[in-house]
Amino acid sequence: MLVAAPRALALPRLQRLGARGWALIPPLSVLGFVLIAGVAKRASAQGLTYLALIAVPPLAALALGWLSRPARPRLAALAVALFALAWADRRGLAGEGAALLLSGLSCVALGALLAAVTPPRWLAGGILAMAVVDTALVVADLLQRPNDALNAARPAAGLPRLQSVVFGSAVMGYGDLFVAAALGGLLAGALGAAAQRRAAALTALLALCFDLLFFFVGELPATVPVALALLLTIAVRRRRSARLRSPQVGVSAASGSHPARAPSAR
Repeated sequence: MLVAAPRALALPRLQRLGARGWALIPPLSVLGFVLIAGVAKRASAQGLTYLALIAVPPLAALALGWLSRPARPRLAALAVALFALAWADRRGLAGEGAALLLSGLSCVALGALLAAVTPPRWLAGGILAMAVVDTALVVADLLQRPNDALNAARPAAGLPRLQSVVFGSAVMGYGDLFVAAALGGLLAGALGAAAQRRAAALTALLALCFDLLFFFVGELPATVPVALALLLTIAVRRRRSARLRSPQVGVSAASGSHPARAPSAR
């Protein structure tokens, strides 16, 4: 859903903000989280908890009303209902599902906005860089403790936790959702809705296969299937472009080897 949901934005005001530097946001979000958590683990976890509590519901409403497909302004009010359910049933599957939807929709909004201000090639590089950084930190066992602190942090008054995703026994970081939505925003603007839907199905398939590794390890970088889907999409796109160019070259060569003869006068 996260890859298929973002829509392409063609807003002149956003395009004026376009710059290559926005592509640094995906990898720096992972590095920044680890560095800040290492300095003040508990304080940073609590700060991120309240930041998510404030920012996620409005971003989810923005996605429902304008930045996802299908987008209808009246759907923005559903964010309030989802937040109420996540608060009322914070320990049940329904509440966890509502919190998951809120976090995912907020990532859809961020992915669409990021794709609107970042050149496609640079954003693709940022997504791949985020997967590399994430994998390196997981292999070096530098993400486990910050993630545990973030998952354990709870806002006051029993308010829902929106800084990470918990559904039953499954736990994912917010960045794992964000990178999938960033891929969706990239493909929506660069290749169109059809390519976006194919990449969404490919990402889901790769994620299911990648999750089989949980039989052998306890933690995996969830950004890897997204990066692999991006690489495969690029490879297929280039191969199709090469196929479309090759027949034209053959036809032109053939026509050049047998020039037309002027009719002879009798």
